[in-house]
Order: sequence, then structure tokens, then C-alpha cells
Amino acid sequence: MSELPLTNVVAFDKGANSGTASDFDYRDFFENGAVALHLVSAEGIILRANKAELDLIGYPAEEYVGRHIAEFYPDHEVIEDILARLIRGEKIERYPARLRAFDGSIKHVEITSSGHFSDGKLINTRCFTVDVTDLERARSELRRKDSTYHQILDALPVAIYTTDPHGTITHYNRAAADLAGREPEIGKDKWCVTFKLFTPDGKELPHDECPMAIALKENRPVYNQRAIAQRPDGSFFPFQPYPTPIRDETGNLIGAVNMLLDLTERDRAEEVRHHLSAIVESSFDAIVSKDLNTIITSWNHGAERLFGYTADEAIGRSVTMLIPDDHQDEEPRILERIRRGERVESYETVRERKDGTLVPVSLTISPMRNAVGQIIGASKIARDITAAKENEHRIRMLMREVNHRVKNQYSVILSMIRETNKRAENPSVFERQVRERIMALSRSHDLLVMGDWKGATVFELLLSEAKPFGHEGRISMSGPSLILSPNAVQYLGMAFHELATNSSKYGVLSGDQGAISVSWDISGSGAQRIFQLTWNETDGPRVQTIGQGGFGTVVLKRVAPEAVGGKGNLDYGEHEIVWTLKAPLAAVEASIANDA
Repeated sequence: MSELPLTNVVAFDKGANSGTASDFDYRDFFENGAVALHLVSAEGIILRANKAELDLIGYPAEEYVGRHIAEFYPDHEVIEDILARLIRGEKIERYPARLRAFDGSIKHVEITSSGHFSDGKLINTRCFTVDVTDLERARSELRRKDSTYHQILDALPVAIYTTDPHGTITHYNRAAADLAGREPEIGKDKWCVTFKLFTPDGKELPHDECPMAIALKENRPVYNQRAIAQRPDGSFFPFQPYPTPIRDETGNLIGAVNMLLDLTERDRAEEVRHHLSAIVESSFDAIVSKDLNTIITSWNHGAERLFGYTADEAIGRSVTMLIPDDHQDEEPRILERIRRGERVESYETVRERKDGTLVPVSLTISPMRNAVGQIIGASKIARDITAAKENEHRIRMLMREVNHRVKNQYSVILSMIRETNKRAENPSVFERQVRERIMALSRSHDLLVMGDWKGATVFELLLSEAKPFGHEGRISMSGPSLILSPNAVQYLGMAFHELATNSSKYGVLSGDQGAISVSWDISGSGAQRIFQLTWNETDGPRVQTIGQGGFGTVVLKRVAPEAVGGKGNLDYGEHEIVWTLKAPLAAVEASIANDA
């Protein structure tokens, strides 16, 4: 607004009632102008005010003119600052102030003022006052909304920041700074709050090519992209950005907002899930999950192997299809415990395969919970314990066999001691003979232990008993393949020991003459098949005599043959000793029961 001529200002101050037409025009301009205008002395006294000024403040002229201007402004320092600047010759342009009206209300105004000087001294000032109350109210509302908007962003636990249309950051919340590991510079940093960016495959990504930059440059949201950020401390984190343009009411781009979703925990959980999934899929045990209505929801390869159903066949069906009719009462009890949050520790039961066969299993069942901790089902681990059950059965059978054999051995050893004692020449001979015979029994037992008490072949048994005496290479053997029963191994072992002992003292095994031929054969058919074994010792030293009634003779003629339900015969010639055993094959050969 142009300044009023000094002459007119002076005329107004003098209150002239007459003048030129030009004076009248300026008076009319002052009085009836649309903008509030007043004159103030250098001391701050109001000299004159036009109608617009009086209307703005609501005071009559007589109550306004002549008073100090500071009386109408609640912020006195504002008036002091304006007057001081005017005295220094400065011009005031749209200086914001608060004006108190006649009714006590506060109006927001902007003051534009300049001074009138004479000889370098301020005479008075003319001030234009513009009411900006509505504008200030709108600004205040905008500030309030902006503050509310920022408070909302700041309160969110996810990283969010905003930029202007050129990508310069205008605001960021605490979560964004914490995620980035740095404090971005508002008004300076551009495009992203992070320190460095990389693509998912590890290539460096310039900030002006990041998703936020693309969103602003192309004025469109950019979703479904991932990136990796590096913090100043060198740590990395994967994230997914959601940059979205912000437009005004006319559709013009005014900025953008970006949300950064930290994927660290999700990726870690995904990695753990894949790891666990791989463990489940590769497990030899059957791992099955079900809901609280017994419906199968997952089925691994171990379950396919154990039960015979594929995943497609099993998922969606009730787990009761695996439970035999006489075990159906198990499932309700299991579900009741699962609903209480209990874990069903390993217990043994029976389940039914697809082909209808039964399989013994060990079951462990645990509750499954959702993200909020509610029990939604159960996870079952079923382990095939068929082999364990067979081993248990074999051990029980073995223990019975051992118990039976030990009792027999007690009887045999007692008999051995008794007979040896009767015929021993002295205690030293007695001790040696008992020790040798017990060692012979021990060798037979060793064969049985190595064969899981299933038995031993004639070849193995004979070689085991003859080897301690040497010259076993002079013993030839022939006969069909045959596994002797544990009982036959024990008693034929005793017989072979007595024959070898006698030979080592008086026969072929005592020198370099002769040979021993051991042969066996099976004759007959069906249940009447007969096992016959012959020990034929020929061309050895001359047979001087053979004990009658000695322990060896008792073993060969009575103890060993009777133990296998057969008969034994001992013959000898001048250079020959022949022992023959005939017994039912069923009493000599290892049976299927023994194999089990």
C-alpha cells in the first residue's frame, strides 16, 4: 500500500476542516478505506483511527484515540519491538500480533507499518492492520492436525517416515530411527532413512533408485519389493517397504509416506520352520498332526512308511482309522488330556496299517497351540517298535534258554566232578581233568553266544574242541550242512572233548601216525529222519586198552547220546577207535523255535 503524503498526515493531525480537493480525497481515503488504519505517535499514543480500524477493534473513537497502543495488545513486547524497529527506520511487513477487542476477544492480526520522520526524528507512524483470525484459526487447525498426525506416526511400533515431493525427509518416527540405527536429518536426507541399501541378492542399491524414489518419481505406490539395509554399526536387516504418494485435494503430488516392515524375525521364523519341516520330513518316525476333532492335518514320509497311507490319502481323515477296534477308547482319553494342555509321554500301543496288519508303536503326543496360545490340536510321534519287541522276545527266550542250560550245566558239572573224583589218581590230576572239561563246556558256550544261542555247525563245534590239542589238520570232516541245537552243541561238545583228549594221550593226536575221519549223515524221511555221526580214528598208535566205566566212556556211551534221545557205541581195534552216535534229527538239529 502506498504511503500517505506527509502534508496530509500533518493536516489530519491538526484536524483541519478545510483544504483542497486533493486534501479531501486523502481524508476520504483514510476514513473510508477498507483496510484498518491508525496513526501512532513516536511515544505509542494513538493519534487517529479510521472506521475500519474502529470496526475491527469494536471501540468508539473517543475510547480508542488518545490511548497508548500497547493497551490493546496483550503481548506488550510485540508493541515494544515494533516501535523500536520503527524508530530505527525499519519498515514492518505483516508482523503477527494479537489484538484485544472491546468485547475481550482476541483477534489475530498482521501489522504493516512505516514511520514519518522530520530532521531524522520519528514524528508518527501509520499502521495497516489486517485481521487474520480466520486464517490463523485455519493454520492452528492445520498445526493441530499435523501434530495429531505426527503423534499417531510416532506412537506406531512400525517404522514410518514422510518426504516432500522431492524426496526430502520431513518426518520420521522413533521406530524408523531405531530400525535404521541412526537419526535422519530432516530437510536434508533424501529418499530413505537407512544408511545403505542393497538388493536381496546383495547388490548395492543407490538411494535415488530405492522404492521410495520410484514411488515419488512415477507418482505411484510401490509394493511387493524387498531390500536389505545396513546400519552404521555394520549390521544388516531385511525389510519390505510400502512407499505411497500423498496428493492434495486437486490430485497434485505433495509428498509420500513409507512404512518399513522389518523382516528379520519373519525370516528367522521362516528359516526355523523350514528347518523343522526338513527334520519332520526326513524323520524315520511317523509324525502326524491332528485337530481337536481327530482330523489329520499333516502327514510325513515316516508316517507313509509306517502306516502305508500317502499324505493325500491320510490328510482330512480321522486319525481313528489307524486305531484297532479294541483300542478305540484310547483316542477320547488322549484328546481330553490334550485339551487340558497336558503332554502324553511315550507309551506303547498297537496301530493298524493300511493293509490291515497290526504294528506295535511307541506314541508321544503333545498339544499344538496357535499364535495366541490356544490349543488347536496335537502332534503325534509314532515309532515302530517291532524290532525292539522282537529283541525283547529274543532276550526273554535267551534268558529262559540260559536259565535252562545253566541248570543243566550245574548237573553236568556236578556229575563231571563226581565221576572225575572217583577215578582221579590224585588231587592234581582231579583238578586238571575238571578244569579241562569245564573249559570244553566253555568253548561250546562261546559258540552258542556268538550264534545268539541259535546253535552251531558240526564243523565249528569239532574244530573248537580239537584245536586246543593241536594237529587238528589231521582231522577230516564230511557231511551235509547242519546247525546243531544248543543242547546238541553242549553234549556233543563234551563227547568231542573226551575223544580228542583220549586221542591226544594215546591216539592219532599224540604223534605223527594215522588220521581221524568224522562224518555225519541224515537218513529216513519226515519225522523219522535219523542223524548219524561217526568218529573213526585209524592207523594210530596201537590201542593198548580203553577204559571201561571211566568218565569219558560214560559221556560217549550214555550222557551225550541220551541227551539227544539217541544211542552211542564205542568200538576199538588194534589201531582203530570208532565212536558212533545215532539220534532223531529233530533232537539234534536247531529248530525254528530256537531261531526265534
